[in-house]
Amino acid sequence: MEKKVYSVDGKELRTINLDDNVFGLPVNEDVIYYAINNELANLRVGTACTKTRAEVRGSNAKPYKQKGTGRARRGDKKSPILVGGGVTFGPRPRDYSYSMPKKVKRLAMKTILSLKAQDDRLTIIEDFTVESGKTSELAKILSVLAQNERTVIVLKDDDPKIKQAGRNIPTLSFLSYNRLRAHDLYYGRKVLMLESAAKNLAEFYGKKEEAE
Repeated sequence: MEKKVYSVDGKELRTINLDDNVFGLPVNEDVIYYAINNELANLRVGTACTKTRAEVRGSNAKPYKQKGTGRARRGDKKSPILVGGGVTFGPRPRDYSYSMPKKVKRLAMKTILSLKAQDDRLTIIEDFTVESGKTSELAKILSVLAQNERTVIVLKDDDPKIKQAGRNIPTLSFLSYNRLRAHDLYYGRKVLMLESAAKNLAEFYGKKEEAE
């Protein structure tokens, strides 16, 4: 697959050949669904907790005698049907995370990249950075290439300067080519990928699959 490489000013510079095994696959909606659900589940903090009748503070004594009052039988004041009593079948701390096969994860990432390329939402740009770390400089570049859409920039490495410049832009997120996230990648309306990151992606996924 051939894609044009653009400058930070939006000018066409050259064309680049993208690996069809990464950017030219048919769309597999199932693996995308599983990958995004897996990421969201792993982010959940299962700390919700309620107290049962055994944990609620209060006396274990009967509030009144068993017979002769005409009222319902009561064991103690901590009954779940009384105000201030315990909770029946309430949430308890739990771990929502689970693992997915590595091959399925990689297939999901490649499928999303292929989907973005087919929908013309993937733009390859020349390698750049923001040496000053100023948001205004990065915003100027995004106004040309992304037009204020929800944008993901795929980097070749962990560039602290460009991340510093983009931390005040709420519609922008950063991903490294070797640490992609299905949720951010899929829901990004525009994916801006550095030219070196696009080249490294094919090598990265190719090596992983050859090793297996």
